[in-house]
Amino acid sequence: MKQWGKSSILFMLVALVLVVSACGSKSHESNKENTTGSTTTNTTNQTGNKNEEASLKGKKIALVMQFNTGTFSSQYIAGVKDQVGKLGGEVQVFAADGDLAKMATNLDAAVNQGFDGILIDHGQAGALEAGVKNAVAKNIPVVVFDADIKVPGVTVLQQDDKVMADMSLEQLAADAGGKGTIVKVWVAGFAPMERRQTAYKAFQAKYPDLKEISAFGNATNPAMDTQAQMEAILKKYPNKGDITAVWAAWDEFAKGASRAIQQAGRTEIKVYGIDMSDEDLQMIQDPASPWVASAAVDPKDIGRVQVRYLYQKLHGDQTDDVVVLNPVFVKREELPKAPEKVNTTQLNQYVKGWGNSDQGYTDWLKALETSK
Repeated sequence: MKQWGKSSILFMLVALVLVVSACGSKSHESNKENTTGSTTTNTTNQTGNKNEEASLKGKKIALVMQFNTGTFSSQYIAGVKDQVGKLGGEVQVFAADGDLAKMATNLDAAVNQGFDGILIDHGQAGALEAGVKNAVAKNIPVVVFDADIKVPGVTVLQQDDKVMADMSLEQLAADAGGKGTIVKVWVAGFAPMERRQTAYKAFQAKYPDLKEISAFGNATNPAMDTQAQMEAILKKYPNKGDITAVWAAWDEFAKGASRAIQQAGRTEIKVYGIDMSDEDLQMIQDPASPWVASAAVDPKDIGRVQVRYLYQKLHGDQTDDVVVLNPVFVKREELPKAPEKVNTTQLNQYVKGWGNSDQGYTDWLKALETSK
């Protein structure tokens, strides 16, 4: 019995060793399978990313514009083309020359021609909403700048118009000592203008001793029309002190008013504007110009940011319904003295927050740029 017990124990130990060895072998094989599976998954992900990047190359983008007037628009277009080009796409511009019916037709053409994505610059919901809904129904992503369009799935970019109006008006009030007479150049019918007008009404209530003596504005040939109308107003108010300042709700208005004032030799009248381009900046830097300050977002940045959100949609990302672009305030005293001149590309050296916005710039977008 004693001898049998020892043999039994020995047999059980040998059997246990064999079982453990077998389990270890299976575990090793399992680990090999897992490692192989992991490698396959990583390879698939890398291939997926490459395929994803390849699918976003060569996109045809339509830029549908209400008007293409002045250097602000030209720099905005440059920003759109720059960003699309970096992402390997191409842009076709559809300009409507201020004609909303033509703009709606251009939008329909962009949808029917099978563009991969559509950018819209200004316009009105009444003219564009049907076309935008048609684009969305056909899975063509749409991103709008400065138009009051509310269609599910469409992202709208807008400048912080209240802040821009407040910046320019508060500077006007400070320079005027809170009293005087104002000429307002503004036009109804545009979402950003309506927001700026709301801020202007609050300003009037805040500063009752700053009296508005004239108001006008025309979106057709805005700089030339403003210059002509401002010349007439200067004749109506011919004496120094009759007009303290001009508030222009658009840079094209500020250009026209400034030219009329400067040619009349009435540079005691100061001009405060909204929006900024290279041409505007040159005028503000000129010590003989009445245009002394402007609130703005870099127009090239606006174009770039709008494109980034469009490509996010093409990528399948979720985007906000509304994206607000933060402005800065540019004053003559912040700029270098003559004869040194700066353009909007160099302006960030003198005005904090100008240009080089990273809004909408995802890591995968940056990677797509470098892989182009």
